[in-house]
Amino acid sequence: MNAARKLRVGAVSYLNTRPLVHGLRELAPDIDLVFDLPSRLADRLAVSDLDVALIPSIEYFQDPEYRIVSDACIACRGPVLSVKLLSRVPPDQIRTLALDEGSRTSASLLRILLRERFKLSPRLERLPLGAGVADTQADAILLIGDRAIHTPLGKFVAEWDLGDEWTRWLRLPFVFAMWVARPDVDTDSLAVALSAARDAGLRDLEAIARDAAPDVDLSTEACLGYFRDNLYFFLGPEERKGLEFFRERAIAMGLAPPKRSRPDAALATS
Repeated sequence: MNAARKLRVGAVSYLNTRPLVHGLRELAPDIDLVFDLPSRLADRLAVSDLDVALIPSIEYFQDPEYRIVSDACIACRGPVLSVKLLSRVPPDQIRTLALDEGSRTSASLLRILLRERFKLSPRLERLPLGAGVADTQADAILLIGDRAIHTPLGKFVAEWDLGDEWTRWLRLPFVFAMWVARPDVDTDSLAVALSAARDAGLRDLEAIARDAAPDVDLSTEACLGYFRDNLYFFLGPEERKGLEFFRERAIAMGLAPPKRSRPDAALATS
């Protein structure tokens, strides 16, 4: 890689990422930081348009050359609030499922939960980013990110918080996204900055919540509660166990390629 070129780093453009990138530009002034949807970040990393990105965990499984480069992540240890299934029929009767276009990990998580719980494989539809629940006649709809925090109006007989469903099922955390690098990218200094930005964000959660709340039509208290109570930002041993279980189930359903050796760096903090 040309040392003169800035490292191209992609972060998710959702509320849940703000504590992870707090002050990152100051901590890593030699990076070019851009924001995009999770699925688009994964696509851009795959075609070398980015060097490092906060990508959905299902995308990490797709390429054995990818490396996790930080112990900072987006995870949950219970209800996550921003990943929801809204169903117009009892969950065991879901035959058609509309999936939020912005997500791939949450879509895979939901498909695994439906298969494990009810032996269901519903017909899938795409719910475009600009579309709402009224724009689809599907039995159930998966919403993620900021628009999932506010439950849309409509007649729904069931609502799942996918973080809650996963953790009650397995008693393990769920990892939605982590910082991943392409091979042959020097990330030593960036890894330090990513952890430091996360730590700074957690120290300044109240200020971040106060600044972010109006953007997503939440009160400061609700936004702060989301950061503190629904999200977990450390990729620790239990998170890695949950990640590996997710990978095994994804492979079994054909949602991820068979496991091969990968050059993961052993994170001293994990």
